[in-house]
Amino acid sequence: MLYGGPRTTTLSVELVPLTLGGSDLEHSLGARRIEQDAAAQSIFHNFIILQVFPLSAQTPVPPAPHFYPPSLFAVDLNSPVNSTTPIDLHWAGHPRSIAAALLLSQDHAALVDPGPASTIATLRQQLQQHGLNVSDLTAIFLTHIHLDHSAVTGALVRENPRLKVYVHARGLPHMIDPSKLLQSASRLYGEDMHPLFGEFLPVPAENLHALEGGEILQLGSRLLHVLYTPGHASHHVTYFDPAASIAFVGDTTGICINGHAFILPATPPPDISIELWDASLDAIADLHPNRLFLTHFSFADQPAQHIANYRQRLHRWRDISAAMLAQNLDEPVAIHRFAQEIGAEAAQFLSPEEISHYLFNGALNLSWLGLARYHRKRLEAQPVVPHLGKIAES
Repeated sequence: MLYGGPRTTTLSVELVPLTLGGSDLEHSLGARRIEQDAAAQSIFHNFIILQVFPLSAQTPVPPAPHFYPPSLFAVDLNSPVNSTTPIDLHWAGHPRSIAAALLLSQDHAALVDPGPASTIATLRQQLQQHGLNVSDLTAIFLTHIHLDHSAVTGALVRENPRLKVYVHARGLPHMIDPSKLLQSASRLYGEDMHPLFGEFLPVPAENLHALEGGEILQLGSRLLHVLYTPGHASHHVTYFDPAASIAFVGDTTGICINGHAFILPATPPPDISIELWDASLDAIADLHPNRLFLTHFSFADQPAQHIANYRQRLHRWRDISAAMLAQNLDEPVAIHRFAQEIGAEAAQFLSPEEISHYLFNGALNLSWLGLARYHRKRLEAQPVVPHLGKIAES
């Protein structure tokens, strides 16, 4: 095998302070109450069950929407020895939904966000097409621990005990013991959780390496700079390869299929923060990358425009959800109206089939729940001003 045989990994750490306010965040990822017992309602993620788009809800998601340029799947050769390749995991049988990034450098191979355990067979097949097995991997770099990004990690480590797994310190305990994370996720996904994500096996503590942001990781001859980029999740990081000028952004810059003009935010519970998200977008933009790599899905080749467009849409979602919450609607009604509003906007850019494909990757009901929780937490955090009545005359 090209990358067979024993090998070692080098990790050099240079602490660079980042001022995103993360140290003051409340960061428990334990079991949290989901707004209004949403899991008890028949509105949680069952792909496009909202039926906001009748054609989309009744038509299977097409295997490959025609508008996505196939050239964007080409291997990105940064040098004769370094490359970055999207690995299409065909999540739940749907292509162009989750992309793991295969990084090669000298005799080292690594994955950024290897995906859910439900796609492990596809991952093995894709690695074999590149002359690799799981045993040939050196490292896994997690942007965050949401199940669609990380659930397969424990299975990969069990198959290859030499694997080093890099994850933010706030997510690390839940890789060792995922019980609270899974309990919380099961409230959202119910019986769909196992088919979508598979079995989340724990990762031994000795395989895990905690990140805070500011580290520089070495994989062969390439360096990855770590940025702490909360907003989508309080434990989210971005990896930046300055030589290739690629930022591996996870979900920080949304869902965008191969650089299409339309970008869908993903704002699930429990701990989104628009303010921190804005700071994270600033931090990524300040890198001036040539390309972004999104887990959903693959490369975006106009980073500055992408980030600006994404920020605008994220703020629009914030404002729409705030206005709807002010109306005190029942949760199912609010979710339906929110989905209608977002669907009308998406229809300006996408066909019904393309809308279905986007919504398969980012369920709007979950995004509503995340935004609703964000607004309610902000209201709860506001100081209560006591009512000052008139002083009775003596």
